[in-house]
Amino acid sequence: MSYATLMVYVDADHFPDQRIRLAVGLADKFSATLIGLSALGIRPPFVAEGVVIVHSVTELDINEMTGKLADTENRFRGVAGAEHRKLEWRSMLDFPIDALTREARSADLIVIGQSRGLGDVYRSLDSGRAVLGMGRPTLIVPDGVTSLRADHIVIGWKDTREARRAVQDSLPFFHEATRVTIVEICGADDKDAARGHVDDVVRYLTRHRIKCDPRIVVHQEGSGAAQLIKLAQDEGADLLVTGAYGHSRVNEWIFGGITRDLLTTSPICCLLSH
Repeated sequence: MSYATLMVYVDADHFPDQRIRLAVGLADKFSATLIGLSALGIRPPFVAEGVVIVHSVTELDINEMTGKLADTENRFRGVAGAEHRKLEWRSMLDFPIDALTREARSADLIVIGQSRGLGDVYRSLDSGRAVLGMGRPTLIVPDGVTSLRADHIVIGWKDTREARRAVQDSLPFFHEATRVTIVEICGADDKDAARGHVDDVVRYLTRHRIKCDPRIVVHQEGSGAAQLIKLAQDEGADLLVTGAYGHSRVNEWIFGGITRDLLTTSPICCLLSH
C-alpha cells in the first residue's frame, strides 16, 4: 500500500512555497503524482434596499481572478519543477472549500496549511471544514515547515472510528518510518483499559510488518493537544497521526479540543482523518 496521488492546496493570495516543497518531497518519497489546486470564488450579486440588484463582480474582476490563478500555476510549476516528476494543475472560480472538497476524490492524501482563523471564504481555505468534509487523510503543514522526513511518527490514539481510520490511512508513512510510537492519554483510573487498546493496535501494526512502541500517559492539567505535542517533540518526532473530531451545527463546525488545537497551533505536521 502506498500513496499514488497527492494533492496540495495552493493559496492564490499567500503563495505557500514551503508547503509545495514539502509536498514535492513526499511525492518523490512515494513515487506519486502531485496535483496542485487553487480556487477563487466569485461574489454573487446582492440586493440593495430590497429592490436594486447590484452586481459585485465585473468582467474585469473575473479576468483578474483568472490571471491570478494562471500566475499561481506558473509559480507552482516553478517551485515543483517539471523534470522527471508527475505534475498536474487544477484551478477554478469557486469557493476554495467547495473546490477542494470536490477535487479531493482524485487523491490519496491532501496537503494543506494550518487554519488562519476566520478568513474570506471566497479567497481562503477553511482547513477545519476541509479535514472533516473531504473523506481523505489530510496532512496539516505548519507555517515554516519545509520538509517531512517522518522518521519517527507518534500516533495519538483514542479508541474511536476516527483514530482507526487515521492509523489505516497512515500505513504508507509507517512502512517508511524508522520508529512509530502509539500513545493514549487517559485518566488515572483508565490505564488498564488504555493499555488493552494500545496493545491491540500494536499487534495490528506488527501484522503489517510495522514495529510500534506503546505508551500510556496519564492526562495532566491543560490541553491534551499540548501534552501530545510536547511528548512528540521530546521524542524527536516530526509527524503526529490522530483522528479528527467535529460536527456541524447551524453551518458552523464544532471541533473537539485536541483537533482544534492541532489544526491551529501544532508546530509539527499532523495527519488527520475523519
